[in-house]
Amino acid sequence: MIRFVLNGSERAVDVEGDTPLLWVIRDELKLTGTKFGCGIASCGACTVYVDGAPVRACQTYAEDVEGSRITTIEGLFSREAEAVRAAWRELDVPQCGYCQSGQIMSAAALLADTPKPTDADIDAAMYGNVCRCATYHRIRAGIHRASEILEG
Repeated sequence: MIRFVLNGSERAVDVEGDTPLLWVIRDELKLTGTKFGCGIASCGACTVYVDGAPVRACQTYAEDVEGSRITTIEGLFSREAEAVRAAWRELDVPQCGYCQSGQIMSAAALLADTPKPTDADIDAAMYGNVCRCATYHRIRAGIHRASEILEG
């Protein structure tokens, strides 16, 4: 039995230790906001927080999160996340939307660490978050707008 806190609730799952966290979240716990994209930690669609840090759930194993606090897109409630969501809506950032949970998770983490990011900060933080629709310019603009929203 592997135990952890998921979105504020204690959870225990009976899975093999080498089961990817992505499949624990999606298949065992039925939270489907975290997406499968590539399976090799290269696209960012499966980004979740483990103990507050963004990680790729497809390459994080269940045994590695024993006792950890995990946050998925369904449990992401912070000033930064709400600012990102507001900016995304205002600027129509997503196109197909498939990658957006990972994009939002990464953008909110960036803003929590760097409230006024430069383009270089954004590019570095968002590197590896693939958008197959190529909305990168809108994602960058959305992060800048979210920063403005946070300023008040």
